[in-house]
Amino acid sequence: MVLDAVGNPQNILVLGGTSEIGLAICARYLRNSAARVVLACLPGDPGRDDAVSEMKAAGAKSVELIDFDALDTDSHPQVIDAAFADGDVDVAIVAFGMDADAEELWHNQRKAVQVAEINYTAAVSVGVLLADKLSDQGYGQIIAMSSVAGERVRRANFVYGSTKAGLDGFYLGLGEALREDGVKVLVIRPGQVRTRFSAHVKEAPLTVDKEDVAELAVTAAAKGKQIVWAPGAFRYVMMVLRHIPRAVFRRLPI
Repeated sequence: MVLDAVGNPQNILVLGGTSEIGLAICARYLRNSAARVVLACLPGDPGRDDAVSEMKAAGAKSVELIDFDALDTDSHPQVIDAAFADGDVDVAIVAFGMDADAEELWHNQRKAVQVAEINYTAAVSVGVLLADKLSDQGYGQIIAMSSVAGERVRRANFVYGSTKAGLDGFYLGLGEALREDGVKVLVIRPGQVRTRFSAHVKEAPLTVDKEDVAELAVTAAAKGKQIVWAPGAFRYVMMVLRHIPRAVFRRLPI
């Protein structure tokens, strides 16, 4: 293993390398121990240089940028090969995604397909590739960013919610499939998080900061958990919402 003597990762991969939550999780790991960081980012993303600077400031030993286009699934094997080219990866964070105006999405075929391909198809693509690499290593941790929006898909954002439902189910199943290989998978189901991603919508109850999600991710992964909600109270909210009859659920102001 490439983990240090007390179990801290020495090599971290962030797929979606400019994701605020992905970077926050990485920075939280770096508080424990310096590590090599690989940021897989969309070519031309204006946030790439800032992401590198942020990771260096957080204490990374080194930061490497590799090009990653979620929509170009044919290129994903080369992306993952590049991420592992200099050694094992201890933690892989799957943190890319796309959202858009919820009402436009179900009227705009092109955008709906794009959201589905990025949020679900691409997540499956890299998940399968990561599973092969980490199985060969015999250890490793995948942290996949899901959403409470996928637990019970609401009329208000059902295109986005359905993609997260698919991602959620895939990574939970992947964790079961990898269990005997020594590889762990953690699915995180946040509600609204204060980031650029959610800046266009009104702040909802139980909204958290990206640092809160990062703390939860690192501590939950260390405990070997398979799924967590952010904040934790959402677990109980969703437990109730999952069992509300559809005729009642559709009238709720959510």
